[in-house]
Amino acid sequence: MDEERQTGRLSRADREGGAPAWQEPAVPSPSRGLGPGEAPLPIVLSAAPDTAAAGVGGWFAHRRRRLRHWWRGASPNLRGSVFMLSSLLVYAVMVAGIKHVGQAVPLVQILLIRQVIMTAILLVFAAGSLRRALHTDRLGLQVFRSVFTLLSMLCGFTAVVKIPLAQATAIGFSQVLFVTIAAVLVLKETVDGRRWAATIIGFIGVLIMLRPGTDGLDIYALLSVAGAIFGAGITVSVRKLAASERTDTILLYQGIVLILLLVVPGLLWWQPPTPNQWFWLVTLSLFGTAGQWLITRAYQVGEAAALAPLDFSRLLLASFTGFVFFAEIPVLTTWIGAAIVIGATLYTIRKNARVASSPASA
Repeated sequence: MDEERQTGRLSRADREGGAPAWQEPAVPSPSRGLGPGEAPLPIVLSAAPDTAAAGVGGWFAHRRRRLRHWWRGASPNLRGSVFMLSSLLVYAVMVAGIKHVGQAVPLVQILLIRQVIMTAILLVFAAGSLRRALHTDRLGLQVFRSVFTLLSMLCGFTAVVKIPLAQATAIGFSQVLFVTIAAVLVLKETVDGRRWAATIIGFIGVLIMLRPGTDGLDIYALLSVAGAIFGAGITVSVRKLAASERTDTILLYQGIVLILLLVVPGLLWWQPPTPNQWFWLVTLSLFGTAGQWLITRAYQVGEAAALAPLDFSRLLLASFTGFVFFAEIPVLTTWIGAAIVIGATLYTIRKNARVASSPASA
């Protein structure tokens, strides 16, 4: 901030009459002529643009240095939060593409194409170090995580296609509750009494969104809950893998396992996509690849129970996407239940903010 204020003062001084550093001294005006023995002075203009260009480049270089300095000094939870929020933005595009294409193309075919494109991209980037990328000390856990990823996608994306996007997203927030429980049981993270109370209240919000009644529970809404349970398993397994495994290693093994599991049903139910469907299939695959890397990196860097509540920002994106592109208006119970679930975890978000800001204040 000090440098920015000094720059502002220099700019004001220039406007008040001070000459810029690159400007040449004043030269005699041609209108008054030259005195005896005086030679015309050359007028050099090339220095101004070069120096100005250097100034712009220097400004960007200064900004990059400050950003790198801030990033290196940020707490793990803060850096994980940046990865997490970035993944949510690109995932919003992917989910909208799946809902659009899933009306006509079988889900297993969508997931197979998505995974083939994702794996191809990863192989291109790992071409120079493929042997190192494929090295793992936790093969069993890699397979476990990959199977849970497939189950989570099958359950969650089926709900996305069959029920309103905001409802599927809001019910999927129950993953936060399951992550909190798993973080205690598996990762041995500390969760205080108020966070346990928030978890119980959050489950009440989930029941409101499920709207149990005489007709029974909606099977697709229950699939959304199942997807959240498997998603919590993914989160916990990533945290366990973070100690020894690289991000590209985790994603490569996911690609290998999912392609092997999806290739047979994908080919059996294959339907030739139209050019428009191919466009969306490729787009959602590219965005899904970026989102997968970002969210995997987020949970490698940050604490699982602390990062999970940030997922609530997806509800705004899902509501906007569902209303604008699919003419969906969430029912009142969806908003009430989502408000309870979100409110139940605000304590966790505030705690995460305090942890993230404490290193900067030290």
